[in-house]
Amino acid sequence: MCEYCGCQDIAAIAELTREHDAVVAEIATVRVCVREGDVAGAAAVARRIALILTPHTAVEEHGLFPHLAPEFPDHVAALERDHREIEAVLDRAAHGTPEDPQWSAELLAAMERLRDHILKEQDGLFPASLSILDEEAWASVKTARAMAGSALEPGQPGSGQPHAAHPHDHSATHQHA
Repeated sequence: MCEYCGCQDIAAIAELTREHDAVVAEIATVRVCVREGDVAGAAAVARRIALILTPHTAVEEHGLFPHLAPEFPDHVAALERDHREIEAVLDRAAHGTPEDPQWSAELLAAMERLRDHILKEQDGLFPASLSILDEEAWASVKTARAMAGSALEPGQPGSGQPHAAHPHDHSATHQHA
């Protein structure tokens, strides 16, 4: 992930990146679950990813994107479409394990899209924000974060372990070596 431009020195970007790191770790777990045929485990991980992405997406869409959209309207619109499409796949596991036999394959495809999405933000949008956002804009990103909160413990590295259980996650967490 991007570490060369200095955007990680901005607290709001550092927190978004920390969430990205947590999601990337969870994507690896999804892959293992699907490979092992553990659909229930994949569904539990999907709920953890949704838990991390809910406040993350709110910060991006209500804090960061409105300031970047005038300069990059098509790029921001595509990122927002990604959010909706990825959320739709994750939401299918919100209340348990989806019974659709195609869901695992759809989840893997959504996770690949999410990984690409993260790279677009970290290698493009986040560095661009350094030259576009002013103090007032960064204050609105900070306000969006305060309103959205975070699913990760303060100071917790992007380990993929949210600090609170997803409200719909009643299954045990699956550990894979």
